[in-house]
Amino acid sequence: MPMIKDEKAELEGVIATAKAMAVAARTSPKTRGVDSVETLIVFGEDLEALARAMEEHGAKKVISETFIRDANSIRKSQAVLLLGIKDVRPKKMEKPLDCGGCGFGDCVGFLQAEQREGKDFPGPVCMFQSMDLGIALSSAAALAARFHVDNRMMYTIGGPARKLGWMDSQVIIGIPLSCSGKNIYFDRT
Repeated sequence: MPMIKDEKAELEGVIATAKAMAVAARTSPKTRGVDSVETLIVFGEDLEALARAMEEHGAKKVISETFIRDANSIRKSQAVLLLGIKDVRPKKMEKPLDCGGCGFGDCVGFLQAEQREGKDFPGPVCMFQSMDLGIALSSAAALAARFHVDNRMMYTIGGPARKLGWMDSQVIIGIPLSCSGKNIYFDRT
């Protein structure tokens, strides 16, 4: 009789959930009907590369202990879903919304502004692109919760993941995934 031991079943379940989370992110509502969301599932040996990148990136920041703590969480995870947006510019410039949420008077002002590289991401970022990323992240995290896979959105993953060059996205947030007896992303020291 074929058997699947708990460790293998749990890993396969986490990977299957990560794939379903990528689907949830893709099908989440997008402002103005324009999709610039990108996903990537990281697992196996690549988790260590991501954790090391987080530690190196964190060494340059004031809150380096947060990056170190989160890198250790990545090492204990079975997978990480990276979600990003490939385009930070306003959508449908033929009919701009001109909301000003980016800090410029209108979308033309945004486009005329110098794109600057921050410590983690470039700016400015169109508010509607940020909203799309937030909606995709929420859809993905909700799906993981429905399947009882422990998860937590982590900003600390994004900048280092971006520097690894695995995605085209300009802004990235990571959702690490774990199946263990206790949620490893909470009650951390």
